[in-house]
Amino acid sequence: MSVSHPIKMAFLAVLGFCGAARAADSPLAATSHLESLVVGAGCFWGVEKRFEAIKGVVDAVAGYADGTGVEPRYSVITQPQHKNNPNNHAEVVKIVYDTRQVSAKKLLQHFFEMHDPTQVNRQGNDRGTQYRSLILTETAPQAEVAKQVLKEYQVLLSTAGYGAITTQIKPLEQFYPAEPFHQDYLAKNPKGYCPDHSTGVRFVDSTAVTSASQTTLDNKPLLQGKHILVLDSEDFCPYCQQFKTDVAVGYQGDIPLHFRFASQLDGLTLKSPTWATPTIFLLQDGKEVSAHQGYMNAEKFYRFLGQFKLGASEAFDVAFAQGTDAPFCKAYDLFKNTPDGQFIDKLSGAALFDTRDRFQSKTGWLSFTQPVEGAVIELPDNSHGMQRIEIRAKVSGIHLGHVFNDGPNGKRRYCINATVLDFVPR
Repeated sequence: MSVSHPIKMAFLAVLGFCGAARAADSPLAATSHLESLVVGAGCFWGVEKRFEAIKGVVDAVAGYADGTGVEPRYSVITQPQHKNNPNNHAEVVKIVYDTRQVSAKKLLQHFFEMHDPTQVNRQGNDRGTQYRSLILTETAPQAEVAKQVLKEYQVLLSTAGYGAITTQIKPLEQFYPAEPFHQDYLAKNPKGYCPDHSTGVRFVDSTAVTSASQTTLDNKPLLQGKHILVLDSEDFCPYCQQFKTDVAVGYQGDIPLHFRFASQLDGLTLKSPTWATPTIFLLQDGKEVSAHQGYMNAEKFYRFLGQFKLGASEAFDVAFAQGTDAPFCKAYDLFKNTPDGQFIDKLSGAALFDTRDRFQSKTGWLSFTQPVEGAVIELPDNSHGMQRIEIRAKVSGIHLGHVFNDGPNGKRRYCINATVLDFVPR
């Protein structure tokens, strides 16, 4: 399909690309069975081509979305100063589809299968915020479907040894069609740049008869360093599914988490029985250090993991016994003047605080005016004869510190222990 195709030209006009038509003038506006969805999965040339090949997709339009303060033009979003700008627009594709022929669920399954959603702000060698993995929904049902498909794919990825999905799911605010040069680029340039960054992990076909236990997985990566191994069930196991939903989906820590069936444990040295699912094994160089049979909620899992990763340390005492760093401790000195970036939960890997909200309080503890949105919870703390507000990490539940009302310019001061944090530069 070339850019001169009448449907595409009408759709671009509806979106205001040329300012030549109103939505009511378009043939698409009168067709109630047509819906649209916006996704970002790396370079939009290949994404557009792959979606246009799906039966039921009326059109796919390359464009830009999810940015603020940056002009939605290719020559602008690709400038070096925007490479790591979280407010940069992403390269996206708007998919117009016939709901009588293809569902949003099927399209989103294709979306996850066509790229690596575990990478952050990149796809292969394409690096920068413009390449982030993104789903921008236009209806509430689409949003629910997107969340469910993400959860289902996370289970498949985890079983295959991949990490946590980083795909953001948001309501679409505005879509900007890309310049005509980028529309149907690969149709006009068949030998053009079209990398394949897919993981090879596919959604299970309900008609397939091959048992999952017949899939051989390479356990060599588990023979070096620390790993978390979850023994999964080939049959329906509500406790396995609950663990995936409550814990695995939100885990982004630096100790890799893997799912295996009992028939896929070759090369590993395990002492505990392998008949109960789920069983969570903590491995060091392929050997079991400790294990827990049965379901674990997030609170129990992260304490279990904390003993493995932190041991008998000040960090463990802070995280699980509401301890407090010594003022001006080594971790504080390490983190007080970092470059631009985010502070993450040492156990879950979830982003907690941003350097853009950090300030020097001269108290000897890291201080921030606010956390990353939705990253922490506040609880009353009446210990030591004081009335304070405790701050805990929402994902892992570990103790982080306290919040006070004496920050700069009337803002709050989040007084945070550095030993339970890691730092990731932007």
